[in-house]
Amino acid sequence: MSSSNVSSAQPAAPHGRRSLSSFDRGVISNMELRRPGIRAGYLLLVIVLAVLTITTVYPLYWMYTGGLKDSRELIQTPPTFVPRSVSVENYPEAWSNLNYSRYFTNTLILAAGALVFQFLVSATAAYSLSKLKPLGSSIFLFLFLSTLMVPPEAYLIPQYLAVVRVPIFGIRLIDTWWAVWLPRAINAFHIFILKSFFDEVPQDLMDAAQIDGARPSQVFLRILVPLSTAVLAVVAIFTVIAQWKDFFWPFLVLKSTHLQPIMVALYRLTNQSNPEPMNIIVAGLAIASTPMIVLFLIFQRQILQGITLTGLKG
Repeated sequence: MSSSNVSSAQPAAPHGRRSLSSFDRGVISNMELRRPGIRAGYLLLVIVLAVLTITTVYPLYWMYTGGLKDSRELIQTPPTFVPRSVSVENYPEAWSNLNYSRYFTNTLILAAGALVFQFLVSATAAYSLSKLKPLGSSIFLFLFLSTLMVPPEAYLIPQYLAVVRVPIFGIRLIDTWWAVWLPRAINAFHIFILKSFFDEVPQDLMDAAQIDGARPSQVFLRILVPLSTAVLAVVAIFTVIAQWKDFFWPFLVLKSTHLQPIMVALYRLTNQSNPEPMNIIVAGLAIASTPMIVLFLIFQRQILQGITLTGLKG
């Protein structure tokens, strides 16, 4: 019998089944889980992770359910796990009383401006350090990375003095959105991520583009940027989240209420002479937190993959 007949005589695998080699193997194989000691350790690990997950999720649960309680139930001790009387109207009332339409718009404008300046400065700085390699590039990279070792509070006063009166130009940026945008333009961690990714892009692509007459800016925009959409998306998400939750710096430099973002507005509304009820404030916090939680849930895979991305995907 020929080999073709033998192969045709073999029974076909049932629909939907895959060979053993095609299964994705986890940290612990099925054979290893048959051992009692490994199975007990694995079960203990699952329990510990479940407890840690509950401790992480519970504050979010308390915040969203706290916005459904009345003020008396919200502050009682011990707290109630499930609201006794659900007040759904707290959320629309928080939206209208806290003037969220204005402060959401301000926050979106600040986040969009920070994102634009992040791409204009950090992405081009990473491209320069990775591909152009100017004189002293290793020193500049060392200086950038050394700022990661310094607590942000250490350079808070010099940064504030810089926006009070911009060096060389002598322009006062206090109480303008520029005072928030410009400090966001440089981020050493983002420069490091982008440079690490750009280093993995083959230099042959750069050389071929330069032979065809492309200028460095064209190489950056037409070759590196399309190849780096994954890591650029990660930087964009980090920038938006950092700007959305930032409180102290906008509180310090934005004095006019019509310019303040949502986090500063919430603090101001809780410290005025006639503050809003606590359940309305908690409902406002829940509304302010929702966009970033949704953003993370949608792009969590891109965030985790982008951090560990070190090369090009084939």
